Amino acid sequence: MSLFRTKSIEQSIADAAEPGHQLKRSLSAWDLMILGVAVAVGAGIFSVGARAAGSFAGPAVTVSFLLAALACALAIMCYAEFASTIPVAGSAYTYTYATLGELLAWIVGWDLLLELLTAAAVIAKYWGIYLSTVFALLDVHIPTTLHLFGLAVEWGPLFIVGVFTSLLVLGTKVSARVNNVFTMIKVGIVLFVIVVGFTYFDAANLVPFVPPAVPSAGSSADVWSQSLLSWATGDAPAKYGIAGVLSGAALVFFAFIGFDVVATSAEEVKDPQKTLPRGIFGGLALVTILYLLVALALTGMVPYTVLAEATNPSLATAFIAVGANWAAQLISVGILIGLTTVIMVLLMGMSRVLLAMSRDGLLPRWLSVTSESRKTPVRLQLICGVVVGLMAGLTRVEILEEMINIGTLSAFVLVSIGVVVLRRTRPDLKRGYRVPFSPLLPVASTLLCLYLMLNLTTLTWVRFVVWLVVGIVIYFAYGRRHARVGMAP
Repeated sequence: MSLFRTKSIEQSIADAAEPGHQLKRSLSAWDLMILGVAVAVGAGIFSVGARAAGSFAGPAVTVSFLLAALACALAIMCYAEFASTIPVAGSAYTYTYATLGELLAWIVGWDLLLELLTAAAVIAKYWGIYLSTVFALLDVHIPTTLHLFGLAVEWGPLFIVGVFTSLLVLGTKVSARVNNVFTMIKVGIVLFVIVVGFTYFDAANLVPFVPPAVPSAGSSADVWSQSLLSWATGDAPAKYGIAGVLSGAALVFFAFIGFDVVATSAEEVKDPQKTLPRGIFGGLALVTILYLLVALALTGMVPYTVLAEATNPSLATAFIAVGANWAAQLISVGILIGLTTVIMVLLMGMSRVLLAMSRDGLLPRWLSVTSESRKTPVRLQLICGVVVGLMAGLTRVEILEEMINIGTLSAFVLVSIGVVVLRRTRPDLKRGYRVPFSPLLPVASTLLCLYLMLNLTTLTWVRFVVWLVVGIVIYFAYGRRHARVGMAP
């Protein structure tokens, strides 16, 4: 059996209609757009930009956001072409299976699980942290950590994961309605923060726009905190300057994850060839505008050095520095609401990737069974909820934050390559959307995403390699022998 055997697009579409393993098409372009905004506009908009400005890019963090948005936009174009051509669950995994073969499909599916599992657990963990902050602001004295059988259990992450797992079991449309309400509230808070932030704007804080590069304090001895590119080239670790702007882009890319998750819902979208591209691009455009306005307001309010001195810089740091403590309180509430919807979309995306992989036999087939009445993958959704809840409630999962980026970027790379391959192997396919200037833009997407990956730390790369090795062992031990592709009918 070839490691690079492909699954035909016609077979993928036929499998999506298999009784007992199918999903219900109920989402509109508006629902998809809000899903994208819901998963992208979370803690990142309130904290990642401040961290990137203080530690890497200074006022030029707006350029970092533009570079990250460009990388995301190029990759999302490739996702949109695939999603409108192969409108089934699985996202990058399904697309890779149709173009680059089974082994690479397994690897990209395994990478997607890394992204979604880690992101869901990290975000749920932060939700619990901000819950305690909101309790303190409201003078509510409820402990958020319980001690059971000698274990410190944070009940906040377990609670929020349990709520959205239950909603997703009840149905995607019901979950989308709840998500829409929460998303509109948090976008309203973000807009309010932007308007108030600009009332404190001082153009002098934007000078110098790109601060001169300086050595990173104490980092020369810490190989694991260097970017892989810096370590490989022997450059002394530094922050600010052009290299800092690029490192900032690699960091704030975290704030754009999620649009690939939207593509995992392709099998639940009405009229996917038109709806998917509109929903994906609409969400990305709105999120990019919000991020740029937040970054500009942030760096215009206070000098970047104020953010650099803070232990955990955020928008709240800037508002407190200008004496607007009330706004800092509102931001804490906004973060809590923002994280809520992110968790829901990540849990949904994770179950849909697993659904596609188990439907193909690379994971046990019984996992892909869906509810007869609601057409939701109840078993998978419950398993995802339990695993994410336990990771967030019982472990220090936040130390794996950068794993989210490397999982996303690796998937982006393979999808970008896959678009070029599918254009050559199946030019006859009807495409609802086509990436312009192919293969130029897909190749540019591949190179840009690879460059951002190289700007992640060496420790992140070591963890990533370990994750890949574990995945490959599982593939050869189970997936390759049980794959339905190539089996006799």
